[in-house]
Amino acid sequence: MATRLSGVSETTKPTPSSDKRLLIIDGHSMAFRAFYALPAENFATSTGQHTNAVHGFVSMLLTMIRQQKPTHVAVAFDLDTPTFRSLEYTEYKGGRNKTPEEFYGQIDLIQEVMKAMNIPAITLESFEADDILATLATKGEEAGFDVLVVSGDRDAFQLITEKTLVLYPKKGISDIPPMDAAAVEAKYFVRPERYSDLAALVGETADNLPGVPGVGPKTAAKWINLYGDLAGILENIDAIKGKVGESLREHVDNVTRNRRLNQLKHDLELPVTLEEMELEAPNREEIENLFEALEFNTLRKRLFDLFAAQEEEAAPEVAAFTRVITDNAEGLQSFIDAGKGAPIAVQPAVVDGEAVGLALFQGAQAAWLELAELDEATESVLAGFLADENAPKIFHDAKAAMHLLIERGLPVAGIKDDTLISAYLIQPDRRSHDLVDVVQYHLKYAVPVHEAKKGELDLGLTSDLAEPTLAQAQAIHDLSAFLATKLAEKHADELAAQMELPLIPVLFEMERAGVAVDVDRLNELRAHFTTQVDQATNDAFAAIGHEVNLSSPKQLQVVLFEELDLPRTKKIKTGFTTDAESLQDLLVKTGHPFLVALMAYRDAIKLRQTVDGLLKATHSDGRIHTTYAQTVAATGRLSSLNPNLQNIPVRSEEGRRIRDVFMVGEGYETLLTVDYSQIEMRIMAHLSEDEGLIEAYQNGEDLHRYVGSRVFNVAPEEVTSEMRSKVKAMSYGLAYGLSSFGLSKQLKIGVDEARKLMKDYFDRFGAVRTYLRSVVDQARKDGYTETIFGRRRYLPELNSSDRRLRDIAERAALNAPIQGSAADLVKVAMLKIAEGLAAGQYKSRMLLQVHDELILEVAAGELEKVQELVTREMGHAADLLVPLDVQPGIGRTWHEAAH
Repeated sequence: MATRLSGVSETTKPTPSSDKRLLIIDGHSMAFRAFYALPAENFATSTGQHTNAVHGFVSMLLTMIRQQKPTHVAVAFDLDTPTFRSLEYTEYKGGRNKTPEEFYGQIDLIQEVMKAMNIPAITLESFEADDILATLATKGEEAGFDVLVVSGDRDAFQLITEKTLVLYPKKGISDIPPMDAAAVEAKYFVRPERYSDLAALVGETADNLPGVPGVGPKTAAKWINLYGDLAGILENIDAIKGKVGESLREHVDNVTRNRRLNQLKHDLELPVTLEEMELEAPNREEIENLFEALEFNTLRKRLFDLFAAQEEEAAPEVAAFTRVITDNAEGLQSFIDAGKGAPIAVQPAVVDGEAVGLALFQGAQAAWLELAELDEATESVLAGFLADENAPKIFHDAKAAMHLLIERGLPVAGIKDDTLISAYLIQPDRRSHDLVDVVQYHLKYAVPVHEAKKGELDLGLTSDLAEPTLAQAQAIHDLSAFLATKLAEKHADELAAQMELPLIPVLFEMERAGVAVDVDRLNELRAHFTTQVDQATNDAFAAIGHEVNLSSPKQLQVVLFEELDLPRTKKIKTGFTTDAESLQDLLVKTGHPFLVALMAYRDAIKLRQTVDGLLKATHSDGRIHTTYAQTVAATGRLSSLNPNLQNIPVRSEEGRRIRDVFMVGEGYETLLTVDYSQIEMRIMAHLSEDEGLIEAYQNGEDLHRYVGSRVFNVAPEEVTSEMRSKVKAMSYGLAYGLSSFGLSKQLKIGVDEARKLMKDYFDRFGAVRTYLRSVVDQARKDGYTETIFGRRRYLPELNSSDRRLRDIAERAALNAPIQGSAADLVKVAMLKIAEGLAAGQYKSRMLLQVHDELILEVAAGELEKVQELVTREMGHAADLLVPLDVQPGIGRTWHEAAH
């Protein structure tokens, strides 16, 4: 089905004369336009792949589709192989600047995106993209199309007719005005069909085609208009007087050659038909996977929004449901009983952060409850249902619903399914698992959303909120059934049932509890860091003799590289970079006092911002209640949000002062922290089955000292701190796909030394190398990696034809089994600890999870038993080939309890 896109009329949109519109694009031209319009340093993935050309290209394409509303689209690309033009004239396009390193690989990525968008990307041996465009324009006109040619090459002007216009990018990626015959004639004084004659006379610098010396566009246009065309000029060449006439006669061979080369081909045999260029909705799954790898979150939404009209047209019919009267206790109880124990989908209606209504859905029946209007008997029935462990319920984001409902005195139990979790387990790399997005993706229909404030709503049984919330509950019910089969297909059903779903109430209780903080000490720290900011600012000003905005990269560039004339850092679009890593290197090289003060200023500002965030997040109960997300990290790690308590600094003295404000709360005796020692390296030893690593752990040795002694061939006691640091960085880096170049940067050593270090490591621990190779090979065969507990991460890009995408996927394949297994192991421990605390009826409670560390608040008289419970369960969370070393600590504050 062809896409019909709705949108606002634009001034750049020509008036169509046909209902068939062909948009054809010079791929390389537009890619280079995008590359130079967007700074490369601002568009790169976490793995270092530059994406500015890809992002800009897709952005321009979406803009043109929205504005011009084509029915058919194709993109033509040049090949790296010789063309008939370069074979005739070897200097053709010679002298062009070298392609920037950051551009490499981006054309391949653009072609991957085109494939996912179902837009043909056309190449042809011996010919250029311009020739393909010319052929398509001719075919399009003959088939009754209006044609739009997108090119930054002026040779495309010769294609302009009453049916064909050229969209000619001028500035950036948004200024793409149409050029018609009148526009060409106004600028070049000739009709479009004579533009190639003019270019032959004047020459084209970009193509390295020299013209006639002394002949500019006006002179060439005058001759063309006088003699009709280039053939007429050459027939009357002797009649042209003066120096320009002599110059023309001397360089007539150049002119005729230019004309042969700049004349585009209109009759090529193309591998794609016009019918195959019909614009269709993109392949949603391919776009999802590709844009995840490229980290294009906003652009993905733009793309899907643009094609939403088509998807709505093709959306399946959604089954109608019956509204059941449940405004009394008997009606609600009858509705609940009617399902005979089948799961009921539950969806709160939220206004201003408060649950005001509740939609229930089962089978083909739905119930709406206005929470503020419930009588005592009806509320009792509802409360009983929600709290009943044996009454199965389905949510989308159950933990958020639990928080909303507990505020109304309605605790929740019996969570049978959470479609947020299910959708995540099926696609862990997907960034958004919102209900609307997930339903659209899997079920192909749109879920209504109603946003309003309390004063704008008519609450009650006929509330404006009722229908959209009931439709959302129906979607959750449908989605649960659909995803259940997908979970089973991907062997993720046990992971959901035994790990992720049981973890929801555990995390809920941790979030409810929060962690106590000393607000007075936080304010003292803020004042302390403010003093440091002020002192560093004054020191910086004193070092250069004047004031400057220390947060302005532009002003810092002037100070560092003009006033102080320090060695230049990496060149970026806005000048020389002033990022932290570059300035730290510059500080090491020069030791300049301004840099000392600047780095101190940045550190103090960052610490003050951390404290400000904690103060803002402190509730009236004197505690901070973070939110734990199960669906953010693709590896399965929990994420701490609003605020992020997993990134409180720990390595610096100032960071430890911040940890010291987290304290045991009133009514409790102490904090207990328990963490795993070198958990990821122990998992590496288990997965690789390397005898050396296993021996070290089984003998209780210092792993990094043990590894260092074998890599550097010295006795363990002779391993220096520097040696130990090197092997530690390398050991952990290997699990993340660290290259010799990456290791050299991390350790600030030469690449050759880093390469030798890795060789020596693998010579001693060969099973590690074998494992790292095999995990990628196996993932390429299977399409996914798997943790010890069966968590899968699907990586289709492992078999991509694009090397950059393969590299990204290979690094993910190395990392996922190790980090994912560690994350799973901690979750298993948390579940066992929660079960043990409940069984023993302890008042002590878990407060925080910081990756491989758990923090508990221990009630009076329970420390010994709780510490034994926690260390036992963490130590036996998995049966590995090496022991799990668990280290506890106690103290009044988080810092004191550290070990």
